[in-house]
Amino acid sequence: MSKIDEVRSAMMAAMKAGDKERKAALSFLLSSLKNKAIDKRADLTEEEESQVILKEIKQTKETLEMTPEDRTDIIEECQKRLAVLEEYAPQMMGEEEIREIVKGVLADLGIEAPTAKDKGRIMKELMPKVKGKADGKLVSTIVASFME
Repeated sequence: MSKIDEVRSAMMAAMKAGDKERKAALSFLLSSLKNKAIDKRADLTEEEESQVILKEIKQTKETLEMTPEDRTDIIEECQKRLAVLEEYAPQMMGEEEIREIVKGVLADLGIEAPTAKDKGRIMKELMPKVKGKADGKLVSTIVASFME
């Protein structure tokens, strides 16, 4: 069952239950997934579906950060949308998993004591392995922790 079908059926259930906020968030996600499929002119792969969901989560978090504190209506709406979107987000890697992958990349590249100059090479090799499975900021922080 594709994410589009999954989201559509969850949206129908929310409509029947009368949950307007959940229905709105799911409708928003469904339209994003459909638009990506239309742009591609083919069904989305699981990875592409995950990228769309993560992009929506990121945009909602940015909206939340930039909203003034006195606009509680927007803040509540964003928090509810985030809760719904995170239900469909792929499971993210933990810090230990990322550390293991970084160690593997360092071994592959033959780097024993990484320096700031090596960071570009390391990230270039590492990011395709964790793309869509780990937060880029966290990955960068962990790679920096290996440097001297």
